[in-house]
Amino acid sequence: MGRDGAADGGQDDAEFELVDDIEGDVSFGLEEINELLGELVEEHGDRRRRDAEIVGFRLGVSGAAPETLARIGARYDLSRDRIRQLHTRAVGQIIREAQLSGHRAARVFGARYPVGTRDPQLVRALLVETYATDTDLAANELSYLKLRLAGHPGEDARRIAGFVMQRIMAWQKKTNRRLTKLRNAEPSATSEVNSWLGQVDWPGSGAAAALPRESARVVDGDDDGRGRFYLGKVGRDVRFDSGLEARLLRMLNASDLVDTFQEQPSAVDYQVDGADRVYYPSIVAELADKRVVLIDVEPLGQVGFQINRAKSAAGRAYAHANGWGWLVWTGSRLGVPELLGRQVDTESESRLRELVESGPVHWPAIQQLRTETGLELLDLVTLVLRNEWRWDRAPFRLTAGH
Repeated sequence: MGRDGAADGGQDDAEFELVDDIEGDVSFGLEEINELLGELVEEHGDRRRRDAEIVGFRLGVSGAAPETLARIGARYDLSRDRIRQLHTRAVGQIIREAQLSGHRAARVFGARYPVGTRDPQLVRALLVETYATDTDLAANELSYLKLRLAGHPGEDARRIAGFVMQRIMAWQKKTNRRLTKLRNAEPSATSEVNSWLGQVDWPGSGAAAALPRESARVVDGDDDGRGRFYLGKVGRDVRFDSGLEARLLRMLNASDLVDTFQEQPSAVDYQVDGADRVYYPSIVAELADKRVVLIDVEPLGQVGFQINRAKSAAGRAYAHANGWGWLVWTGSRLGVPELLGRQVDTESESRLRELVESGPVHWPAIQQLRTETGLELLDLVTLVLRNEWRWDRAPFRLTAGH
């Protein structure tokens, strides 16, 4: 899964790996796809609000990570199977609504996933997108929806989406076998851990609380959509939601800078627009020097979304209250500190600032600015973080307020 990976339909022995840095896969092209998905789901919500919410939670259209069917069911006091039925029905309706309305999504998706393209090319593109956006839990549904909106027949879309899931499962099995040979990975893992220790936001003072001994995530802790592998450092199977999480776990397991760790150690409460929510930061790790850091996986291109910034603020407060450091791990050498210090073209910055100051900015204005100034997606992320603007998806809206 990544730029150097290959996928070729039903070939079970196809090689694909997780790239060391997702920066190269962060682009306006991919974000436009995700923004359009969010827009279509929101339009469906005008007619069926609950169904649209279910699709939004499942696919992660807001920029937050996708949720399991069991966890969504707990929100609505419905069974996992009932949530699946409602999700499937709503996706079918969204596809029909887009087709009947002549929505521009057909043109955008059709250009990115052209009908007639060989299966291996489509599978590889969808795998890269899955990894870069941390959406493995919903990879099958997302792949199917993208292809259908691009004009692929239902049978073809289901086949290709199935190949995507086969690749993800094959990678998980392959990774499990490789974990018995981690000694060769120790120098690389230690170097990588050392590189992001400088990004950790450490508390001012106070002793660190002990690591929890089990995951706080119980509703869907053993969901069959999640991956797992045995990690020698903790002596047990560890669950994970995505390739990015798995890569972080492998790194912590192999590095001699880390003594031990616990996945999803705590349930952290936060609010978005007055609504109470809860999330589970990815990992808490105890370092060899006995410092402790709470780490949450947030893909590089998504750290600027309002929902993720609200989660991060709550996670940081929780970590510091426990005497732990706080780190947003982006799947890249670029973390939040590097983004804040990133140089952005002066014209792009001044023009975007003027747009935001004049009122809410919508996607067409961003596209025009990108065309005229060469604004890159990471430039947009940087300016959102630096100016503390509010960036919402589903649909896109950029404002000066929080």
